[in-house]
Amino acid sequence: MIGPREMFEVREGEQRLDHDPATMPPDGGVVFIGRITSPWTTRETCPKNMRAAREAGQPAVLTVDVPYRSGLQGLERASHIIILSWLHHAPRTLIVQKPRHAAEAKGVFGLRSPARPNPVGLHVARLVGLDIGTGRLDLDAIDVLDGTPVIDIKPYFASTDAFAEAIIEGRDEPNGVRR
Repeated sequence: MIGPREMFEVREGEQRLDHDPATMPPDGGVVFIGRITSPWTTRETCPKNMRAAREAGQPAVLTVDVPYRSGLQGLERASHIIILSWLHHAPRTLIVQKPRHAAEAKGVFGLRSPARPNPVGLHVARLVGLDIGTGRLDLDAIDVLDGTPVIDIKPYFASTDAFAEAIIEGRDEPNGVRR
């Protein structure tokens, strides 16, 4: 099995933490509630974001473990869901990164890279089907590797979760407002 250090090459300008957060005592009792089955088995083939995942046209399945399945009641009302995943292949020591496409390095909290002290992924997916009895959630797409653990699921509310005016300065975004 490939470990986090082998999956993420070192680039000029990057910095790593002196300690690995994975070896520290936990601050909270996060548990995995299920796993994602996706067509993506390598970092190279996995889409870099949900837009690319949708463009690939490959559906995915999230299976919720038995003890948590009753928590799915009412979720059938949602057209889209927010999935919080644990990006278990990502290194946790990389604090300053140099993305391939960037001219200079940036701090991890200014990026959406999976490499971070707590590798939590955030995904908004269309809920295609739901079977509470089996814990199966059929998704339109996902941008994570097969077997990725899930830590939470929430309904997506366009009225409160979407901000059309949100921008990242220096990045061209469709419908972004420039100051």
